[in-house]
Amino acid sequence: MTLLPIGVGLLFSAVLVLGFVLLAPGGASVPLDRRRPIQGQADSQLTRFAGSAVHLVDGFFSGRKVRLFNRESLEQAGLRLSQADFYVLLLAGAVAGGLAGFVVAGPLLAVLLVLLAPVVGHLVLGILAGKRRTKFDQQLGDTLQLLSGGLRAGHSIMRAIDAAASESQSPTSEEMRRVVTETSLGRDLLDSLNDTADRMRNEDFVWIAQAIQINREVGGNLAEVLDQVNETIRERSEIKGHIKSLAAEGKFSAYILMAMPIGIVVMLMLVNPGYMNAMFTHPLGWGMIAASVILMTIGGLWMRKIIDLKF
Repeated sequence: MTLLPIGVGLLFSAVLVLGFVLLAPGGASVPLDRRRPIQGQADSQLTRFAGSAVHLVDGFFSGRKVRLFNRESLEQAGLRLSQADFYVLLLAGAVAGGLAGFVVAGPLLAVLLVLLAPVVGHLVLGILAGKRRTKFDQQLGDTLQLLSGGLRAGHSIMRAIDAAASESQSPTSEEMRRVVTETSLGRDLLDSLNDTADRMRNEDFVWIAQAIQINREVGGNLAEVLDQVNETIRERSEIKGHIKSLAAEGKFSAYILMAMPIGIVVMLMLVNPGYMNAMFTHPLGWGMIAASVILMTIGGLWMRKIIDLKF
């Protein structure tokens, strides 16, 4: 009986402490703004305008087939942009060039710069795609070593390709990862490899695809086959380097011969400004300039054909 008053007292004390904790204002409570969901910062006017422009361009080209700057050309250049994004950038560059040309020399130069914007975009995509293909060709030997090493370790060809995608650098890693993704979605391995060879314009990679396909059909040691292909590719690369070094003199001579007439005209205009006026004011001078441009173009194409060796 003596324990009952003690228990009642302890229960009453616990209720008092609990009420004090719940009803007392907490000084260290979390502020209301910190308890609200995280809200991102509002986009700027320029960001909203660019998004609207991309949306409009995307809606305009969604039902039309445009082959000038399609998705494949952007992928080959390694740009992670959609077709609408690239067109918006191209349009912005054309507007900026037109404004600069109008401020510098008037409407004629502005129109010329606006019309040159698609040409510049095409050249930029071609240069980026060429650099990407060159890097892919330079990394091909290391890719074959990774594939043969994975096969010797007991992995399948798909697991070896996946390992090559993880260990290689761009653009080989991107292309190998694309092959793995397409194959996992049900596409045939040979078709994915052939598409990679066509996209990279690499004849050596065609040999790799054919070697893998032949091994899948008839069996054998694929690692040894890939080593032999790698040795052949390295020998071809060595021969290619010798040919480029031998053709470098011809290329340098062609550059000098093409630049010499233009350099002489510029030098004469700087030394004696009135000496070349007849070439630009008389009809005979116009005809001579046109004939010179045509002959230089023919000579440049001729020298390019001589120097550009196919092997």
